[in-house]
Amino acid sequence: MLKAARELLAVRSPLDAELMVSELLGTWWGQPGRRGPRRRADIEELVGEGLVSYADSQGSPAALALLSGIACLGTARQAAQAEQAALALMDRGVARPAWAEHVGAVEAAECYVNSDPYGDRDEVVCVFSYAGQEEHALVVVVDYNAGGLARDGWVTSQVTKLLDYCHGSAGSGSQFTQVDPPQARRMLAAALAATEQATDPPVSSSFPSYHAFIRARVRTLPPAGHGPAGPPVTSSKRLPWRKDRRAMLVAEFLASDDAEDLSDRESASRCADHIVDYGCDRDFGRPLRVSPAKAETFLLDWLPRKVMLTRAEQDAMPHVLLAWTRWAGKRSGLPEGSIVTTLDAIFDAIPAFASGYRDPASFGLEPEMVGRLLPDGDLEALARRVFAFPLLRGSYKGTDLATLHPSRPGDRAMLLAADHDDIRTQRPESEHVQEHVALADRLWRGDPPELWEAAQRLLDLGEDRHDVLHTLIETIRAAGPREPDIAAALADLPPEEPG
Repeated sequence: MLKAARELLAVRSPLDAELMVSELLGTWWGQPGRRGPRRRADIEELVGEGLVSYADSQGSPAALALLSGIACLGTARQAAQAEQAALALMDRGVARPAWAEHVGAVEAAECYVNSDPYGDRDEVVCVFSYAGQEEHALVVVVDYNAGGLARDGWVTSQVTKLLDYCHGSAGSGSQFTQVDPPQARRMLAAALAATEQATDPPVSSSFPSYHAFIRARVRTLPPAGHGPAGPPVTSSKRLPWRKDRRAMLVAEFLASDDAEDLSDRESASRCADHIVDYGCDRDFGRPLRVSPAKAETFLLDWLPRKVMLTRAEQDAMPHVLLAWTRWAGKRSGLPEGSIVTTLDAIFDAIPAFASGYRDPASFGLEPEMVGRLLPDGDLEALARRVFAFPLLRGSYKGTDLATLHPSRPGDRAMLLAADHDDIRTQRPESEHVQEHVALADRLWRGDPPELWEAAQRLLDLGEDRHDVLHTLIETIRAAGPREPDIAAALADLPPEEPG
């Protein structure tokens, strides 16, 4: 890293220097095999802060150049350590490059948002300069079909050409509008946070090289004022989508001409509920927005992971989604050609949905048992709940286990005591069983996410289920009461081998 930093000594432009340092800092951010935000934070501490410490110990002009860049582009801890180390080297007479005087003098200018015709994504364009010199624009792509994360980013010094192109493309259906810098900061901060929180964010191959630069430029924008972060700024202010409002929207759809051919009205109503819930909860309060990408994500990704559909609902869903697209597209003012394109995308996705939807019956579980494990219909939770409560039938101390429901806190202790009966007699109120009850409650809720991920890793190593449960209990107990510490300890399971 320090050898690569020697190139910074030949650079004149502060922008070029920042981009070089950002690319260097991105070499470990983009490494495969990350296990979520906590693991990335550990790597930042190990590699990033270790690099600062090593550069400080070398005391060369290249080391000072690198420290100067990290002081502007690193994490908060890296920046503070790099600045202190850089000042110490300067006091010792180490020469620093001329560009180092300007990297901290970045000023924000105009900001814009370029929204695509479907509302799938925004391109946030922010113009910056170094005290009025070397103007440049940062472009960040925010993908709303991927949870509103920052998927891509790049920098250009041809600001006038970029803005002219964006203004010219507005006539093709996209919207190019100027926004206040605080509003742009809210959007970028929310998008960057979504990227950081994702376990394996679907970013472009070049994104890691710009990650540190984007993070630094977000800090340069004026602080955000009031208002929610995340939804596209081109949309009007939204009211909260309460249950009654959602039900009213479904009723309006079912009463429309577009829905009149839906024969199974009961299944159609439940399918429409899922479509509206997805739009409200996952698409930033936009149930009426339709697009090819949104339809495919809903049909082929979200539904198979999150929703338990009956056989009748599985058959009805494609037809309901087609009808909803016609109705919602017209209601939201989407051009007819765009509606047709979305319908074509749904038709193309139907075979994959029919063959790929994970019907719980295919797991060998009876419908009654699935109903007890998934009273909330959260299909994604099935595997971890089966792991937590494997014994749901039989008799234990005169109690018919088939009458107990793991969703009821009062029934859980009896179910877990029965699970221990083959080892030693356990009373539901015993301390050991209560520890298992507390763990099962976490597994039921999936809280924290690192818990089920750790359990799967231990199972993959061939460990016995009950031994895995005890390992998880002991790890949580040793981590203490703070939830961040518990999540971090679980993320480190299984322990790394010495050496």
